[in-house]
Formats: sequence, structure tokens, C-alpha cells
Amino acid sequence: MSADFESYEQDFAVLTADITGRIGKVPKLVGDEKKQMVANVEKQLEEARELLEQMELEVREIPPQSRGMYSSRMRSYKQEMGKLEADFKRSRIAYSDEVRNELLGDDGNSSENQLIKLREERAHLLDNTERLERSSRRLEAGYQIAVETEQIGQEMLENLSHDREKIQRARERLRETDANLGKSSRILTGMLRR
Repeated sequence: MSADFESYEQDFAVLTADITGRIGKVPKLVGDEKKQMVANVEKQLEEARELLEQMELEVREIPPQSRGMYSSRMRSYKQEMGKLEADFKRSRIAYSDEVRNELLGDDGNSSENQLIKLREERAHLLDNTERLERSSRRLEAGYQIAVETEQIGQEMLENLSHDREKIQRARERLRETDANLGKSSRILTGMLRR
């Protein structure tokens, strides 16, 4: 079951990386190229949503004792999806501002050009900030998985330690029983000689 989940995870990672790259390109394109890129990103976002749904279905099929780790990963992926959609929305707003400026015509006013440049720089900074936040969330999710794995390992070591104690106690009982059987055998041998 987790193999399917991990396959969906890999597809999701590849898809979101591609979406992030395309979202960054949207404000830099013009005309039909920009429209095509926006349409492609919308289609890929829909694919990513479908992958998330498939992963959620897989998590529901996983036994409850193993489900916690996958649930925390799902929360991280949903947050990442929300950030991608917000980035795309900002990118489209920049896109619609540029379309409006193209339709109204650029009067060559340097303050208007500076404003456009400032918006582009701001959008670029926001993109970089979002990427950093996504990376931080991935690191946090990885750390959480490592902590959960460590806890599982500790529980297994404790179980093994308990099992070892039980085996040692059983071995002691066997030695005592063997000693008692030896004594009984000697007593019986003595009784037979008398």
C-alpha cells in the first residue's frame, strides 16, 4: 500500500517542481505564449489536486498504526498545494496588470515603467520567499519523519529487550528444572540401591 503512496509522492514532487518553474515564467512572457503557459499551469494544478486525492485514498487504506506518518506528509503536501495556488494567483494578477497596460497602451512615462519594474521585482521576491518557505516545510516534514522513525525504532528496541528478559527467565527456569531433575534422579538411584 505504501508503495503506491510513494509512487504518487514522486509524481507529485516532479509535478509541483514543474509548476513552480512555470509559475515563475508567467510574468516574463507576453501575448499567446503567456496565455498558453497560464492554461498549462491550470491543467497541471488540476493534475496535482487529483494526485493529492489519490494519496488521501491510499492513506485511508493504510493500517491505523502506520497512518500517522503518512497523514503528516499529506498535511505538508496540502500546504504546499495551497502555496502553489497562491503563487499562481499572484502570477496571474501580474499577468492581468500587464494585459491591461498593453490594452491601454504604454505612454512611455518613466514612473509607470518604474512601477512595473517594482511590481516585477516584488513578485520575484515573493516567489523566492515562497520557495524558501516550501523548502522549510519539506525539511520540517523530513525531520518529523525522522523523529517518528526514531520513536518506532525505540519501541522495537524496548520490545526486543522485554523479549530478551523473557527468554532469560525461561532459560533460568529450564536450568532449575534440569537441576531438580538431576537431584530427583540421584535420589531415585539411591533409593533403588537401598
